[in-house]
Amino acid sequence: MIPFPHINPIALELGPLKIHWYALSYVVSFLLGWKYCVYLLKLNPKPFFTKKDLDDFLTWAIVGVVVGGRLGFVLFYKPLIYLQDPLSIFYTWEGGMSFHGGLGGMIAATILFCRKRDIPFPSLTDLLSCAAPIGLFFGRIGNFINGEVFGRMTDVSWAMQFPGGGPFLRHPSQLYEAFLEGIVLFILLYVFAIRKSTFSRVGYLSGMFLVGYAIVRILAETFREPDAFLGFIFGPLTMGQLLSLPMALVGLFLMFRGPRVTPSSNS
Repeated sequence: MIPFPHINPIALELGPLKIHWYALSYVVSFLLGWKYCVYLLKLNPKPFFTKKDLDDFLTWAIVGVVVGGRLGFVLFYKPLIYLQDPLSIFYTWEGGMSFHGGLGGMIAATILFCRKRDIPFPSLTDLLSCAAPIGLFFGRIGNFINGEVFGRMTDVSWAMQFPGGGPFLRHPSQLYEAFLEGIVLFILLYVFAIRKSTFSRVGYLSGMFLVGYAIVRILAETFREPDAFLGFIFGPLTMGQLLSLPMALVGLFLMFRGPRVTPSSNS
């Protein structure tokens, strides 16, 4: 057994204002993700858009992820509760974000932005997919600090007793996900992102991210305690696993049958 560190979820207090580590994880993720996208953009000899486009997109991305993440949590995990009290949808300080919802929000924001700027949609999602593991890593670390979305009961030597998990020893599944969704996926995408042959395969990195995330999420969910208000949805499958299955199918299509586009002369 490894003792749970019991880190104060509030990172900073400025009078009545309380800044949580989980909120900071979003701020750090967006800043580092944006810097990383700028770095990757410079590696592409024939980019489809400019750094200014990328700078302008940052605000769109933040709105898409936050709004989509919140609405996804409401629709996928607690629809009946929020139907009874619709105003509580806006109580974001109480927690409740969904990766799959955030992904949907990001896709919607990207579609609208690409249409406005006449940018090929998959060219921007390729870049965003490479940066997404940064957000996944810090988000899972934020979950760990909060002591939430912990794992199932176990007797492994590194098990932990979480504040909200009763007297039982559990898998630190947040750390498993931080490693798999964050570090492993980041390295995999980076290895392919810096290859010159990948630049001409627009949509390939987006597909790789979707497939990679789906695989590691389905694997990690076997160690993660199902949400108490949902439990198992279909046999041994959780909501996270079911939502990941169509992601994998779309990802495979993008990798092997996706669109092929070429940069315009003004790019």
